[in-house]
Amino acid sequence: MSQKKESFFWTSYSDLMTSLFFVMLVLFILVIVFLHKQMEASEAQLQKMEATEAQLQEIKKVEESTKDLSKDYFEYRPEYKKYVLNIQVRYPAGKSDLNTIIAPDKDTQLDKLANAGKEIQDFLDKHKENQYVLIVEGQASKDNYTYNYELSYQRALALMRFWVDGRGIKFGNNCEILISGSGDGKLDTHSMRETVETENQRFLIHILPKNIFESTNENK
Repeated sequence: MSQKKESFFWTSYSDLMTSLFFVMLVLFILVIVFLHKQMEASEAQLQKMEATEAQLQEIKKVEESTKDLSKDYFEYRPEYKKYVLNIQVRYPAGKSDLNTIIAPDKDTQLDKLANAGKEIQDFLDKHKENQYVLIVEGQASKDNYTYNYELSYQRALALMRFWVDGRGIKFGNNCEILISGSGDGKLDTHSMRETVETENQRFLIHILPKNIFESTNENK
């Protein structure tokens, strides 16, 4: 009788150990699979971080390249990330034609504006490997004229026509051009303004690398 009990015990013990072995084996396999997936996820995340860092470096390099523009014609305002044309223009109220600007030597002022356009042309030609958005923004000073927002756009349009049609300046295929007007500030558009109103009769230039938009969309 005791032999049967002992035999039954070892049989049960053996079955229990076999079951535990299979349980441990399954758990071991599950842990290995989990760790493998974690490693793959970590590697993918690391690669994404490296790609993002490379994109950021490329964006920084492209943004730095815009500082090649001559300080004779452009002043960079880092707080607004815009260039201001150093060529001050004065218009009679309600006028947008460059030929109507008020200046002691109008031809000299127009030549300076043409040289500024050539600076942009040379910059884009120098950096053909990059794609840019060029925004020409007109502004107006606060006065009694009702349509200063439309007027500011017409002034920017007149400048672009002067560059392209009047002086034969071509900005190349690596540049998308947008023309805009930010008016006289009455609508609080948060565009850059000066405290002396007559200084707001001017042109602002934005040169934005398209890499910024492409990288932002890819990371969403």
